[in-house]
Amino acid sequence: MQANPEPHVLISEVGPRDGLQSVKATMPTADKKRWITALYDAGLREIEACSFVPAKLLPQMADAAEVVKHALTLPGLTVMALVPNLRGAQAALEAGVHKLTIPVSASAAHSLANVRKTREEMIDEVRRIAALRKEIAPGVRIEAGISTAFGCTLQGDVPEDEVIRLATQCIAAGADESGLSDTTGYANPAQVRRLFRRLHAEIGSQAGAAHMHNTRGLGLANCLAAYDEGVRTFDASLGGLGGCPYAPGASGNVVTEDLVFMFEAMGVRTGVNLEQLMAARAPLQAGLPGEPLYGMTPEAGLPKGFVQGTVNV
Repeated sequence: MQANPEPHVLISEVGPRDGLQSVKATMPTADKKRWITALYDAGLREIEACSFVPAKLLPQMADAAEVVKHALTLPGLTVMALVPNLRGAQAALEAGVHKLTIPVSASAAHSLANVRKTREEMIDEVRRIAALRKEIAPGVRIEAGISTAFGCTLQGDVPEDEVIRLATQCIAAGADESGLSDTTGYANPAQVRRLFRRLHAEIGSQAGAAHMHNTRGLGLANCLAAYDEGVRTFDASLGGLGGCPYAPGASGNVVTEDLVFMFEAMGVRTGVNLEQLMAARAPLQAGLPGEPLYGMTPEAGLPKGFVQGTVNV
């Protein structure tokens, strides 16, 4: 028997970026480092460590370069950063990140609110970032995440044809992959299946991660629907922290602990140790005292007789 079999899915932890930018308090840099190390020790191998944005807009991310420097010391970890524009991408590449994520909103209203650019201008930004990457850091990957892909609190309905068109344009502009984000928690499993099926039909293996929110309690159901359509990378946030400052009513991400438990209980290997993952809540709480954390699995505990690595039915 193979000692450490390869995971079936990749859980991409976005709490240090998506989670921390969505709370009012600013976690001290030393606590961020301890938290990222605890996430790594639990087995997470892709972490969105920060975003490179002006500190006056998001003071929670003012220490982005220092946080990346620490994350790069953890062997085998893919260090990601969100960048909304060319300036942010240059700073992230200079800091040494392994992967850039670029938010490209399918909602015209959200695009203007979130990045102060039209959707067409964001496609041009993807093209410029891809050119810069090719010039100074060709080994770095770029994912264009199509945000508000399932609906928008500002605009309402987002036509599915526009979602697929934008994802295709991002790939043509130089992104390596394009995933779908339920920024506002509007998605349902039937919609998730339909859109990811169309995405795979259009861009094939360049279809990227499922980034789901649990605003209406459907986060795990939507992740399972995406898994059934062939998605193998899932964004999640420890303790369910997260949201979007520019999408009113958008609450937390899928809880990493619950997502890992669901997959492991199904016999789908994640490479993440559940007990160590739940222990990683301690440094998070220490760095953000009083901030509410979420998650059904941490509250209920693991089922009696549950053994990770076996199929539990």
